[in-house]
This record gives sequence, C-alpha cells and structure tokens, in this order.
Amino acid sequence: MQSLLNIFWLGYKELHSLASDMIMVFFVIYAFTAAIYIQATGTSSEVNNASIAFVDEDDSALSHELINAFYPPRFQVPLMINANEVEDAMDKGLFMFVVTLPPLLEEDLLAGRNPDIQLNIDATAMQQAGIGANYIKNIINNRVATFITREDATAQDPVNLVIRKMFNPNGEASWFTSVVAIINQITLLTVILTGAAVIREREHGTLEHLLVMPLTAFEIAMAKVWANALVILVATGLSLFLVVRMALQVPFAGSMTLWFFGVVLYLFFATALGIFLGTISRSMAQFSLLIILVIVVMQLLSGGSTPVESQPQWLQYGTFFLPSRHFVNFSQVIIYRGGGFSVVWPQFLMVTAMGLGFFVYSLTMFRKSIAVTK
Repeated sequence: MQSLLNIFWLGYKELHSLASDMIMVFFVIYAFTAAIYIQATGTSSEVNNASIAFVDEDDSALSHELINAFYPPRFQVPLMINANEVEDAMDKGLFMFVVTLPPLLEEDLLAGRNPDIQLNIDATAMQQAGIGANYIKNIINNRVATFITREDATAQDPVNLVIRKMFNPNGEASWFTSVVAIINQITLLTVILTGAAVIREREHGTLEHLLVMPLTAFEIAMAKVWANALVILVATGLSLFLVVRMALQVPFAGSMTLWFFGVVLYLFFATALGIFLGTISRSMAQFSLLIILVIVVMQLLSGGSTPVESQPQWLQYGTFFLPSRHFVNFSQVIIYRGGGFSVVWPQFLMVTAMGLGFFVYSLTMFRKSIAVTK
C-alpha cells in the first residue's frame, strides 16, 4: 500500500513539474492540435493545383481543345511556352508537366496516322508525377476520341469494372493522415516527456534528493510512466474528438474504448523507451540526437507512411518486432474497418509482450544508473 502511495505522489510531482514548464505544455498542445490539422489538410499525395504548360506547334482546333481540357483544381490554368523554353523552364522547376503538341497533329489523326505527343515530367515530386501522368494521358485520349468521333459517347468496354473504395469511399486523404499524425505524436511526445523527466531529475539534482528517501527504482520509474502516459492519453482524447472528429469530420468505425485500451498498452512501451533513452543519455543534447535516431526510424518503418508490404522481405521480418508497427496496424483495423477485439488481439498481445520486456530492461538500466549515482 505504501508503495502505491509513493508512486502516486511521485507521479503528482511529475505532473506539477510538467505544468510549470510552459514551453513543454505549449509544445504538447500544439503537437496534438495545430500540427495534426496542418498535416491532415496541408499534405496530400493527390494531384492538386499542378503547374502545367503546353508547347502548341499545331495551332489547330484539336490542340486548342486539348489545352482547354486542363483546368483547376487538379491543374493550374495552362501556360503557353515555346519549344526552346522547355528545358530551361523544367530546370528552374517552373512546371511539373510540359506537354508538347507536334505540328500537323490534327491532320495526322484525321488521316489515320498515330502522332506522338511528348509529356515532360518533373519527377522530383514522385507520387504526384506518376498520378498526374495518368490523369494527363486519360484526358488527352478522351478528348482525342471525342474529337475524332464528333460525339461524347464512348465505346462499350468488354468488361464493366465496378470500383468500390472500402473504408474511405471518397478517397479523403485527411482521413488517413490525421490518424497517422496522432499515432506519430503519441510515440514522439511520450518518449520526449518521459526521457526529459529523467534527464531533468539528473540535471537539477532532484534525483539525489529522491535517493535519500525510502524509495525504490521501480517506484520512481512507475511514477514517470503513469504521469506522462496520463498527459498523453488526455491529449490524445481531446485531439481525437476536437480535431479529428469535429474539425476534420473523420468517422470512427470501431470502438473508441477498445482503441484507447490499445493506446494504453502502447504507452507502456513508449514510456519505457523514454526511460531507457533518458537513462543512457548524459545530457539533453544527447537525448535529442537519440530521438532523431530512434523515433524517426520507428515512424518510417511502422507502416503509417508506406505499407509494410512494400518494404523488402528481410526488413518486414525486422519491423515485426517494432511495437509501433502493431500500433499502426490495430489502429487502422479499429478506426477504419471497425474491427473488434477478436481481430486485434494478436497485435495487443505483441505490444504488451514487447512493452513489458522493454520495461523490465529499462528498469534494470535505470536501477544500475541510480546505483552508480549513489
């Protein structure tokens, strides 16, 4: 009973210490509000407002119709340039796409010949370049077919392909990016808060004060775990309801209670990771470098940015032991697909097992660090 009281009051001290650090409080609020909204609405892999230019060497009714087929919001209003300006414009990054319409384009098409239309792409924007090239190809082919047949009716396809987008019918990018942003912020902020608390104790000399009290390393570590996890859990809940549900209108298909239970399991691992990094770091500068080395890699390989299936096979075996991968997995299953406990229990089990194992290891390192301090 006394141990629980010690953990409670030590955790209360952690909360009071965090509340007095206004910069950290502002950082937490910003990370779970404005940062998520900006990431969800300001970034997209879809083609939107893409710059495009035309080199019209035909100057025919068909070429004019092709140029007029490109308009916002997918593309900017097309600009006309000369053929000798293409290379310089692409080098300066003025256009993402430059379409060159050859001389006698309309005449060759009506005569049954197959003229070539050149499409220059700035492939530094890889995703938009690939998707935009398909858009441009389809638009040009449809306009040419309409021009030749003099009617809008299209030929009957041999197969009627019925497309059904599961879990995101309108293809809203914000539905995905907002949830991934929350997941990334949970990982980043939990590790930062917990690790910074350990380093702050050492730098301010308060760790020595704790050592002269009848406290164990387990009690000190558990206090940091529950206090910082509580802050992140409250921030996550407010962000989910205020930003994701209300501001971005992202639906939640599954059980919120089940998802928050999974978040609690993951927070146990993330706080343990923060204690570990804070223990092995001798200064805040070292801790910051370790954050970049560890957290960024975890986020990139978690499957939130790109599917795990697109990774090399050997890397997929390695990321299987990353709790962040299982966190992203069960979050997508619960939030988008409406899956229940019967579906996500393997991910819950992996996160719990790895979190418990890492906590024991972190506690061992923390206890050794305290022993050296004594």
